Amino acid sequence: MDRSLRIAVFSDSARPILNGVSVSIASLIEELRDRGHSVHLFTAAHFGYRDPDPNTHRFAAVHTPWARGYPLAVPPFYPLLRQFRRQPFDLIHTHTPWTLGFVGLRWAESHGIPIVSTYHTQYDKYTHYVPFLPKRYVRYRIAKHTHYYYNRVGHVIVPSEAARRWLQRHSVHQPISIIPTGTPVPQVLSRTEIRSRLGIRPETKVMLYVGRIAREKNMNVLIEAAGEAMTEDARIVLWLVGDGPYREACVQQVRALGIGDRVRFVGFVPREDVDAYYAAADLFVFASLTETQGLVVAEAMSYGLPAVVVHGGGAGAPIRDGENGYLVRNDPGVFALQATRILRDDALHARLSAEARQTPRQYGTAGMADRVLDVYCEVLKTTPDPAVLQETLR
Repeated sequence: MDRSLRIAVFSDSARPILNGVSVSIASLIEELRDRGHSVHLFTAAHFGYRDPDPNTHRFAAVHTPWARGYPLAVPPFYPLLRQFRRQPFDLIHTHTPWTLGFVGLRWAESHGIPIVSTYHTQYDKYTHYVPFLPKRYVRYRIAKHTHYYYNRVGHVIVPSEAARRWLQRHSVHQPISIIPTGTPVPQVLSRTEIRSRLGIRPETKVMLYVGRIAREKNMNVLIEAAGEAMTEDARIVLWLVGDGPYREACVQQVRALGIGDRVRFVGFVPREDVDAYYAAADLFVFASLTETQGLVVAEAMSYGLPAVVVHGGGAGAPIRDGENGYLVRNDPGVFALQATRILRDDALHARLSAEARQTPRQYGTAGMADRVLDVYCEVLKTTPDPAVLQETLR
C-alpha cells in the first residue's frame, strides 16, 4: 500500500466486550495505525465505559435480557452520520452483519464507498439465545440474511476454511479470503514465578480452558473428559478462565462428577492478564464445535502449550495432528485418553510443546494486517472512484 487510507470499521461487538470479534478488531486497528492508516471505529455504546480512543464513535444502545453484556444499538443512527461524513473514507470494513453491519453497508452504498466484511461467527449455532421464536425458523432467517448481506459487499474475509465452506453452502458468491486473526507476540514470563503466585504445586498438571462459559462451547463434554482424566491421574486439574451464562450448569456438573476440588472457575480475566494462565498451564483443552477459528488455541500455543481440540468447526485450524497437539472426536473418553497421554509422557509433551511454540508465527498480527491490506487494495482497484461514479450517473 503506497498511500495512507481512511478506514471506517463497523461492528456490533467491540471492546470493552471481550470475545473473538473484539480481539480481532482491536488487533487489526492497532496494526493498521502502525502503518500510518487512519481508522475510525463505529460501534454500540457500552454503559459506564469511557473510550481512550478519540476515533471511536458510539451509537445509542440498550441492554436486552437475552444477550446480557452485549448492548444493542438502536435508531436513530443519523446523529453519527455527520461525524461519518467529516472523514473522506476510502473504505468501510464491517465485522458483524447485524444492526451496525447494516448501517455500514447502507452508508457505503449511499456514499459510493467500497466495503469489505469479515465473517467471524457461525450465527446459526447461537439460536438458543433468541427467545420466543422456533429455532428452525431462526436458523432459516439467519441463512437468508447471510446470503443477502455477504453478497452485497465487495469482498469477504473469513478466519478459516470451515467458515468459507459455511458461506459457500449459503450461496455467497463474492470473493472470499481466509485470513486468521493474528496472535500477539507472547510476553516474557517466568513460569515458575507465576505458578507459585497462582498457588500451583510443581507436580500439578493444569489443563486450561480460556473462553466464554456458554452452552455452544460444548462445555459438558470438556468437563466430563476432565473428570475421566482426573480418575486416571491424580495430578490433573482443570482451570476455566472466562465467564458466561452456562457457568452455573457447569458448576452443577462438576459437583455431580465429584471433581469440585480439582476444578477452578477462575472467572473473567482482563485480556492482558490471560497470558499468565497460558504460561502457568501444561495443556490447553477446547471442545467447542461452533468456532470459525482457533484464536485462543493459537494464543495458548505461543506459550508452548500443546492442545487437545475436538475436531469440527474452525477451532482446530492451528492443530497439526500429532505434531503440536491432537484433534479428537467429540467423545469425552477419547478426549480424556489423549489429554492424559500427553500429560504423563514428558518426552511427548516436550516435543509437542516445541512445535506448538513455533505455530503462531504463521498467525502473527503483522501478517494478518498485510493480508487484509492486500484485500483492501484489490477492492479499491476494482471499485470505481466515487467522484467518477457520480459523474457517470449524471
